[in-house]
Amino acid sequence: MRLEYTFELSGCEVPRFSVEAVEGIGKLFTLATLILNVLDTRPQVELVFHGLNPEDPGRKIEAFKEILGSCATARGVVYELGNGGRVPGSSITFQWISIRREAR
Repeated sequence: MRLEYTFELSGCEVPRFSVEAVEGIGKLFTLATLILNVLDTRPQVELVFHGLNPEDPGRKIEAFKEILGSCATARGVVYELGNGGRVPGSSITFQWISIRREAR
């Protein structure tokens, strides 16, 4: 199935993105830069990592945090795990995470 839509950051209070856990490491670098740019204009971003292997979402989240944390302007970024689990009737597991800047 192909879904096409127009998305403008200005029309969304809390931007949300989906990340397939089997994506390569290059996608995590792209995602990290995107998230830092979004956090410059929005107070919070939510991500859902998903994959076939139950360990994949957690591993990708840890790699993402490592990449994001290596940027000097990422200081003060706070992570909060949301709901996670398995999609009934499938082998897909997922984990939500919220990312925001620490209140100053």
